[in-house]
Amino acid sequence: MAFGITKKELKHWKQEIDQGKIAFLTHYWIDDRFPNSKTVTKVGCSDLEKLADWGKSHQLKKEWIHYRMDGYSHFDLLGDKQIEILQKEGLLDQVLSKIQLD
Repeated sequence: MAFGITKKELKHWKQEIDQGKIAFLTHYWIDDRFPNSKTVTKVGCSDLEKLADWGKSHQLKKEWIHYRMDGYSHFDLLGDKQIEILQKEGLLDQVLSKIQLD
């Protein structure tokens, strides 16, 4: 279950994807399969080859892309890998702002 994002943040993420950019969206997330993860970062792009190449640069497999018919295919980043990648991308504040609210 996703929560903790605004319509404006979601709209911005989708616009970035529609423009062919690598777009990041971090939000709270609850899933019994991942009890230690409170947030997820979705990294999407309308150019699936560009998204796969971006993922490969972060040791993510192309098969891990969540393919969506609506055009908002993305990787889901969780846990240590989420922190590692956001730090490398200079976006660690996305997850820290969510954690600080806990």
